[in-house]
Amino acid sequence: MKHIPKHIGIIPDGNRRWARKNGLQKEEGYAYGLEPGLKLLQAAQKYGIQELTYYGFTVDNCKRPKEQVAAFSDACVSAVKMIAQENVELYVIGNTKSPCFPAKLLPYTDKKRQKSGNGERLRINFLVNYGWEWDMKHGWASSEISRIDLVIRWGGMCRLSGFLPLQTVYSDLYIVDELWPEFQETQFRDALKWYQKQDVTLGG
Repeated sequence: MKHIPKHIGIIPDGNRRWARKNGLQKEEGYAYGLEPGLKLLQAAQKYGIQELTYYGFTVDNCKRPKEQVAAFSDACVSAVKMIAQENVELYVIGNTKSPCFPAKLLPYTDKKRQKSGNGERLRINFLVNYGWEWDMKHGWASSEISRIDLVIRWGGMCRLSGFLPLQTVYSDLYIVDELWPEFQETQFRDALKWYQKQDVTLGG
């Protein structure tokens, strides 16, 4: 592929629906999204992607039942720790002043980025307790993050759900019907193939 996006945003939706479909409690679905996140990261490295941004959870998600809030919070902590073991530059961003922000992730919020591995590293941004209004009211706190070329959303919903409005003004949006825990690398590859056909003009 010649036309590879530099920066891809990932909206990993469908964990609760997947849990219900498989006879589990809704909050049990989040843990099944950990391995897909790691597999996607490794696929991105293989295809030469320079930067990935994962949508962990939003400020609005914290309105859900406490069991679900605890479950997706724990899942984000586990995901960040797994990612930190890879060859990456890692940055976690979100409303750290809120009680919904996991204290265990505070060391990863330094804009200098946590580095692991050697050589050329994949830049990883992980949104935790993120809200677009919070971002805007804090002078675009996400300005450290570069423009996103392609957003891939799992779970069949065609919307951004407040995902980095500053960075996605010219993003192409690709929808995967399968739920996030059903991730397969072929879905990611199909998104990249689809992107090859897009006329990326950035308004020019």
